[in-house]
Amino acid sequence: MTVDRGRMVVEDVRGLPWPGVRYFCSTRAGGFSAAPWDGLNLGLHVDDAPAAVLRNRALLADGLPAEPLWLRQVHGIEVCDADAWTGGEAPQADAAITTRPNRPLAVLTADCLPVVLADDGGCVLGVAHAGWRGLAAGVLENTLARMRPKAPADSRWRAWIGPAIGQASFEVGPEVREAFVAPDPAAAPFFAARPGSDRWLADLPAIARHRLYAAGVDHIECSGHCTYRDAQRFYSYRRAARTGRQATVAWLTGDRAEQP
Repeated sequence: MTVDRGRMVVEDVRGLPWPGVRYFCSTRAGGFSAAPWDGLNLGLHVDDAPAAVLRNRALLADGLPAEPLWLRQVHGIEVCDADAWTGGEAPQADAAITTRPNRPLAVLTADCLPVVLADDGGCVLGVAHAGWRGLAAGVLENTLARMRPKAPADSRWRAWIGPAIGQASFEVGPEVREAFVAPDPAAAPFFAARPGSDRWLADLPAIARHRLYAAGVDHIECSGHCTYRDAQRFYSYRRAARTGRQATVAWLTGDRAEQP
């Protein structure tokens, strides 16, 4: 979807309709950042002009019910409970959860996985940033563990895996494959060997889907967008280390779906 807000444009990517939840991933279209961060860079930690990033964040927030909760992401598994956060410096975490309607949560990515999670009744929402380290360490499982006590006991779970680097572009060493396959041999099919080397092509979205299914998530949608290959729409750290960040944003609407 593309939204024209004055002279600037905000474009986003989203999946299937989701009762009780609104969610999307921004693209680099529009915004105020100059090259190499052009244009809607939302990351304050990538050496872009802070004034431009703040203008970009204000442009994004103009279409939201409130300012998103921005995190200080460290490729870990910490989860911030946004309902208990009292303000001040952005919390250091790689995921956030909320039960409050119209409380947007956000994660920044430029190849890593952005994952939106919620129960089918729209009672609790989580948004997680999962690079390979966080994914292997259990950031998605940890986020779900924090969400489950806040939802009805008979809830079913849903997830959306947003734009991230695709398998054809994500070459890794044997240590990355070992981090997934050693504790879970069923993860082996998500790595394709590079002939004549010890390198592998890793399918991060498929690994995340595999782990979410194992954690009890029933409905999982993958966006199918590769951040590395689509330079016009997405930032990619693998493509260019000096680059911006897109944001995946989600919030509960308060219109809770009927339980099955």
